[in-house]
Amino acid sequence: MSAEILKLSDFRINDVADCDIDLATAVDVAIRDLREILSAWGSETARQRAQECELTLRRAFLGHRAG
Repeated sequence: MSAEILKLSDFRINDVADCDIDLATAVDVAIRDLREILSAWGSETARQRAQECELTLRRAFLGHRAG
């Protein structure tokens, strides 16, 4: 028997607009994303994670203000 080990970062939402997320969850995810970004600083992966992080936080903040 074998198992495949996946990192949490393997599970990304392709379109953040399709996912409802509250502000506390967005901050928690952002903290984890920032750790990953720092470990890969200067790479394309870090740039993509930074964009995802910003989009998630912006969307959660706008939802928080509207709610």
